[in-house]
Amino acid sequence: MNFKILCSDLDGTLLSTKNDVSEFTISQINRIKHRTRVILVSARMPKSITYLQKRMGIEEHPIISYNGALILEKGKVLHNTTIPIAKTLALHTICMDQNIRLGLYRHDDWFVSETSERVEKEIFNTKVKPTFEPTQITLKKWQNENLGVHKIMLMGSKENIDGLSLILDTDFSSEMNSYRSNDTLIEIAPKSSSKLSGIKSILKPEETLKEVIAFGDNYNDVEMLRSVGFGVAVSNARKEAKEAANKVTLSNKEHGVAQFIKDHL
Repeated sequence: MNFKILCSDLDGTLLSTKNDVSEFTISQINRIKHRTRVILVSARMPKSITYLQKRMGIEEHPIISYNGALILEKGKVLHNTTIPIAKTLALHTICMDQNIRLGLYRHDDWFVSETSERVEKEIFNTKVKPTFEPTQITLKKWQNENLGVHKIMLMGSKENIDGLSLILDTDFSSEMNSYRSNDTLIEIAPKSSSKLSGIKSILKPEETLKEVIAFGDNYNDVEMLRSVGFGVAVSNARKEAKEAANKVTLSNKEHGVAQFIKDHL
């Protein structure tokens, strides 16, 4: 197989642990990176992607962060889309009534009102520490400066998150894309952004989606896996991601992406 671009999700896909790539993965990326652009595509914030870029020696390539909402190349902004602050304020009002906490992300800043088991897991997984301050204060500052939000993380009980999912589908779907990460977590990105739109935006004039191979595991990878030249899901992927892919490889813990690269690229 010959592809000009390799795009990979991180968590649950390229990462063999919660916050790092294996030496096997690094060796396989090093083997192909001089003939194939390797693009990291993630819901993560930039600084929790760039340390992995550096580990693999691919810093010269763009990164697609926040599910395509913010794309950077060597620190320069190539694309920037945010959730309107007014919609975020409206969502926050609903979340307060349902005891759901918000994590707010903008560029390389992450704000939460307090720590929790979920927040501590995020710190460990992404190697980034948030700023702790009341959410209403963060939102008020951003409202005064008319600043949008790149990503919202909603954290609550399964019951409350179930109920909020319905509200998001009916009242906020015109401005936001929401992805259920697990029973107690929803991640929200701007409506116009996706991993696929991010990939399209970094294609050179002479490149097409058919020349892209992509790896993923979750709901927000489905469109990407289905639309590129060749989509590969890891064996631990959700059913929907496997159905969208052309091939299923080993699990992330078994270095499935690296093994596929070794066997086929």
